[in-house]
Amino acid sequence: MDRTFSYDDVLASSQRATWQLDDVLPPDAELDFSRPFLPEALARTAHSGLASGECLVLNQIRGHEYLALFGLVEEFILPFVLDHARPLLNGDDHRVRALLQFAGEEAKHIHLFRRFAATFRRGFGEHCPVIGPAEDIGRAVLAHRPLSVALAILHIEWMTQAHYLESVRGDREIEARFRSLLRHHWMEEAQHARIDTLMVEALAENLDADEIEAGFSGYLDIVRFLDCGLAEQSKMNIAVLEGRVGALPPAARDDLTRQQYQASRWTFLGSGMAHPRFRQTLARLSPDFMDRLDEIAPAYC
Repeated sequence: MDRTFSYDDVLASSQRATWQLDDVLPPDAELDFSRPFLPEALARTAHSGLASGECLVLNQIRGHEYLALFGLVEEFILPFVLDHARPLLNGDDHRVRALLQFAGEEAKHIHLFRRFAATFRRGFGEHCPVIGPAEDIGRAVLAHRPLSVALAILHIEWMTQAHYLESVRGDREIEARFRSLLRHHWMEEAQHARIDTLMVEALAENLDADEIEAGFSGYLDIVRFLDCGLAEQSKMNIAVLEGRVGALPPAARDDLTRQQYQASRWTFLGSGMAHPRFRQTLARLSPDFMDRLDEIAPAYC
């Protein structure tokens, strides 16, 4: 396969982009709850049928969800990258260092998202539950073939890039510290997307057509598994909203839960499937994968 990236270039870029946790979110940081946290393109609360103040609360709950779910998936990305690096310790120095840098940055991101969750709860005043536990979700994902997991991670990495560049970067309405956090996360994830592209290609090089097919099918299974989690998360989010603004009529609650579930599906699944770089990698594995992805992608839009 033609490789667009190299480990030595990615390592150099990653070292230039590095940042310290306390510079992005100090332990005593406070968030501005007069502002939305997520861009409307991701939150999709403006047409939810709620009053403006209720929309703001729901947007902030979705902002908490956004980082909590990133932290959850990075908890299975970290062991996967370390397992991938371990057999290479006596090999290409740039490759090993780039993978270990990747792993170290993912561990830092997990720490960052946990700190954000504590900061959010202090300011929001209520606990926002998240699907899990993370160990069970990670175990379920990592039970799939390595190529399947690598494709799911690649989907997530390129999705992160699209969110920041297309929605977050130019939005001056969203909470300033939250926007800064997403910018710093994006800076390092830009390198991770490139490393994971190399990982996918390296895994596929040693597989026959049937094994590559099984890897893609496993990726679709992971998507469906995560989709079920998003459905549960949407119910949790609406329960938190009702705890803050009061109970909604049952029909309105059901409609809002469905609407927000679809918004989360786009945020975490549809936008990743639509990313040109992710699609390019799939096309290299098999042109047939693009047709199959296009058959299911509309459900996540």
